[in-house]
Parts: sequence; structure tokens; C-alpha cells
Amino acid sequence: MTSNSTAEEPLVRVAEFRTDSRYRLVHFQGEGWKPLAPEEFEPELHHHFPDLDPHDPARVHWDDRPWEWPAWRPGEA
Repeated sequence: MTSNSTAEEPLVRVAEFRTDSRYRLVHFQGEGWKPLAPEEFEPELHHHFPDLDPHDPARVHWDDRPWEWPAWRPGEA
């Protein structure tokens, strides 16, 4: 039996939570980083990886605060 000590890279990585933007930076393997609002996250994820479960922690890594987005109200910059 062979042991593989390196974990497989997640397909999607969500960068740390920041309060100076309504967006979180999201990295899609093979594509790079994109700033996404909460309502854009799952549609964009499925655009890149149609069959990916967005709640799969092995394939979708959150640097911190999973599923949290900065507070934002319409009209704010």
C-alpha cells in the first residue's frame, strides 16, 4: 500500500474574510482569482466545475469563515 503525504489541491479556494469589500477573492484551479459577491459564488463555481459540490471541504477550501461574506448594503461602494 502506497502512502501519499501530499494532499490533493482543492479545486476552489476562498481567500480570507475582509471587511473593506463586499467581495471575497475566489481562486479557481486553472483560472486564477476572481472577486465574487455571495450571489455570484455558486453560479461561478458551477460554471468552472459543473458537478462540484460547493460544500465539499476537500475540493472547496475556505481560508477562514466558511460561507460568510462581508456585510454590504445596496448603494455602498
